[in-house]
Amino acid sequence: SKRIFWEVIESRTSCRDFDRRAPVTAEEITAILSAAKSAPSAGNLQAWRAFIFEGSAVKAQLAEASRGQEWIKGAAAVLIFCAEYELSAAKYGKRGKRLYSVQDATIACSYAQLACEALGLGACWVGSFDESAVAQLAQTDYPKFRPVSLLVIGRPATGHRRRRSTRLALAELAKLEDWRQPKNP
Repeated sequence: SKRIFWEVIESRTSCRDFDRRAPVTAEEITAILSAAKSAPSAGNLQAWRAFIFEGSAVKAQLAEASRGQEWIKGAAAVLIFCAEYELSAAKYGKRGKRLYSVQDATIACSYAQLACEALGLGACWVGSFDESAVAQLAQTDYPKFRPVSLLVIGRPATGHRRRRSTRLALAELAKLEDWRQPKNP
């Protein structure tokens, strides 16, 4: 329903404080990836792939590759969303390679992040990382699959304070033109 959708949107925050002893279940991972799979994509190519990691050693390496964001180590899992450039390029040329595949991966990651919120999990999008180091850790066929975002997920720690960050006014973000009024020539 509309109400539930808006509750998820309005309650979403970035969580960086996880319960280290509470794993995310296989069913939850499947639900998160199913939400990502539902995301729109250019030409329905779905030019993205996700790689999921739960091991402590890999999370520590991802924290290091993410410019020292140590809190990543405490998460239950890290999902690495990668753009599949050549798939988009084959249909859309340079723009598909540079833009559409990245859009596909980031929209899928956004859907996954909202699914985490709907499931009561904490999640945080990470965009600051060494791309080649993350690709090497994920053992992706780089550069065929280029990492564009990490989604760090887990159960929020007891006492975790959900803080909603301040948002700009809608008028600052979007030009709301009254399309119903005729334009002066």
